[in-house]
Amino acid sequence: MTQKLDVITIGRSSVDLYGAQVGGRLEDMRSFNKYVGGSPTNMAVGTARLGLRSALITRVGDEHMGRFIREQLAAEGVDVRGVVTDPGRLTALVLLGIRDQRQFPLIFYRENCADMALSEDDIDPDFIAEARCVVATGTHLSHPRTEAAVLKALRLARTNGARTALDIDYRPNLWGLSGHGDGENRFIASDKVTARLQSTLPLFDLIVGTEEEFHIAGGSTDTVSALRRVREITDAVLVCKRGPMGAAAFTGAIPDTLDEGLSGPGFPIEVFNVLGAGDGFMSGLLKGWLDGEDWPVALKYANACGALAVSRHGCAPAYPSWPELTFLLERGVRNPALRFDRELEQIHWSTNRKGDWPVMRVFAFDHRRQMEALADELGVGHERIGTFKQLCLDAALKVAAGRSGYGILCDGRLGPEALCRAAGQGLWIGRPVEVPGSRPLELEIGPDLGSDLAEWPAEHVVKVLCFYHPDDDKATKQAQEEMVTRLADAARANGLEFLLEIIPSKVAPVGDDTTARVIQRFYDIGVFPDWWKLEPMTSPQAWALACEIIQRNDPYTRGIVVLGLEAEIADLRASFAEAARFNLVKGFAVGRSIFAAPARKWLSGEIGDAEAVEDMAGTYAGLCAAWDDARREAQTRGKP
Repeated sequence: MTQKLDVITIGRSSVDLYGAQVGGRLEDMRSFNKYVGGSPTNMAVGTARLGLRSALITRVGDEHMGRFIREQLAAEGVDVRGVVTDPGRLTALVLLGIRDQRQFPLIFYRENCADMALSEDDIDPDFIAEARCVVATGTHLSHPRTEAAVLKALRLARTNGARTALDIDYRPNLWGLSGHGDGENRFIASDKVTARLQSTLPLFDLIVGTEEEFHIAGGSTDTVSALRRVREITDAVLVCKRGPMGAAAFTGAIPDTLDEGLSGPGFPIEVFNVLGAGDGFMSGLLKGWLDGEDWPVALKYANACGALAVSRHGCAPAYPSWPELTFLLERGVRNPALRFDRELEQIHWSTNRKGDWPVMRVFAFDHRRQMEALADELGVGHERIGTFKQLCLDAALKVAAGRSGYGILCDGRLGPEALCRAAGQGLWIGRPVEVPGSRPLELEIGPDLGSDLAEWPAEHVVKVLCFYHPDDDKATKQAQEEMVTRLADAARANGLEFLLEIIPSKVAPVGDDTTARVIQRFYDIGVFPDWWKLEPMTSPQAWALACEIIQRNDPYTRGIVVLGLEAEIADLRASFAEAARFNLVKGFAVGRSIFAAPARKWLSGEIGDAEAVEDMAGTYAGLCAAWDDARREAQTRGKP
């Protein structure tokens, strides 16, 4: 049969807590970034990003960190059917740091952890039969229970005619050869470990390791001798990683020097962080191997993936997508510190974002000035606004009913309770930062944008409205452009998506090319929003120009949402019909057309909570249906 999966990896899964500060001791780290980790988990992510259909077999705890791993894997496109939730054990943790180019301290928290409880019962023969390749790593050969699970999977794979691979992944302290504080140590000689590894080597078609890892597998600290001993045991292709000298592949007899092996081109880059680089290398190698490329090409993929990994913070988050990898291979290295290559980093960011939003039906109740003015008019305290915003959220959740493609815009000043309640509900969540109506643009958050945004949850999208027009005076342009640039950079530094809303018609008269000119200007100054929020344009030419500019500058953009400007429902339907003709427009973000009338009635006491929710939900649902109808009609007619 045709396999549903390209590769299944088996073994360690952990949460990596990476020290955010670089150049100091782990003892002195003040904050940590959280990523998925563990060699097999990293490889599952790395291969999925390269377009392989990957899956992972492991165990995680029945707690927040276990759910984090499962959710992150699913978001990366990794099949998680083999991820077992262990009710009695905690998910493994690893603390890591970057001291300098040679020292990368780490501590494994793996006492009775979930993944080390993996057993033969967790290996489903039908699941293994779906894969073209099964990949094991060394740590899970260190314990009889986990070894039995790995061997069962390997034997099933070989019976099915699937390929098998081993990443030796030798960590002496995970074999019980040194203490907890020795996680950085990569080699301690051990006859016991060598014997255990050698007993499994005949089960593999591909074996990959550093020189030190082949030393433990071959029982010799002379690399060529170690490789020759491994060759006596197995006919597998052997790939020896050599750090800055690349890697060498051996398909037959081992020659006298490593330089005589097959090799691929290397990449002259700055080494920033070696942790996880081997898993990135393995991901690229598996991509080439399973795609049927020759070994020099597979090694080229592997070397490039390794180069990208050592240039960035973290393990799995550093790995490239397939578009990113091909871009680097075609264009080459321009800045050896790859993480400072803005063109490359933009592709890395935009092709590895989590989640998919092909449709956007957004209820926008982030309004502050308008709601405060209404409360003042009615003589109602501003504290009531937050309660009303929770009713807006109730209406959004009622219409969404757990389905994807729905979202909210809500502010953190008047609507913090609604924002907190929205977390984890499956909604797209945008959060404004501008002082309402400010021009030049001012922000409600403090001057230290990076620190302020560091407090935001990862699912919040930074939204800013900028009243910008191409004919603005020089001083206004400069002030607004500098503020938007600072904000976009701060959002990116904090791993948050960025939505830029522009309404030039509120500044001066507009023509068909006005919005397109504004968009191009922001791209010219290096601002690449994940989302654009644009005012309704009744002219097909205006929409066509705007979409063409966005696609030309950023082919990986999330897209556009069209705003409402408190339009009548009939006018909104007309604007939807025009916007829906363009694929890049994903939906709408409408607010006052939904909540204005119910807000007045509720704040004045004319209606209660249930009536307000019902009223807003009805209008919102009608707009969602109107957008869906407009999109279907556009698809029937054909759209640009």
